[in-house]
Amino acid sequence: MILVGVGSNLSVSGIGGPPQVVVAAVRALAAEGLAVVAQSPWYRSAPVPASDQPWYVNGVVAVETDLDAAALLTLLHRVETAFGRVRREVNEARGLDLDLLDHHGQVRTEVPVLPHPRMHQRAFVLLPLRDLAPGWRHPVSGLDLAALIAALPPGQVTEPL
Repeated sequence: MILVGVGSNLSVSGIGGPPQVVVAAVRALAAEGLAVVAQSPWYRSAPVPASDQPWYVNGVVAVETDLDAAALLTLLHRVETAFGRVRREVNEARGLDLDLLDHHGQVRTEVPVLPHPRMHQRAFVLLPLRDLAPGWRHPVSGLDLAALIAALPPGQVTEPL
């Protein structure tokens, strides 16, 4: 299974606000040749780490592709750029954020690091992932989603849209 996190907390010109951006992003992934085989519901979430940024809309999609992890990450960055993303600061507000969360359970310490190194600390990833793939287990720790969600740091506000 290949899992991609999708998020937005800024409007994108010609597309609209975050709810429209995430839907357009999933369409863009399909237009790039990825087979989107499943999609979680969308969630509204406070920024992590906490800040005065606008709240995000987040979800997770499962895709199929013959691309290896590095090539897929390059494709994800290309789609982000097409949506106007310019990387300047870590954790900055953005029109589109696409994260490669898991690529067939691979464990990698080089770029792209897999599984995504902070996914197990993010309610906005784990809650949609639970909806999408309730049997998923973290490839490094082996923990299931219930255990990962129970271990989340306090204070992360994530609610279904």
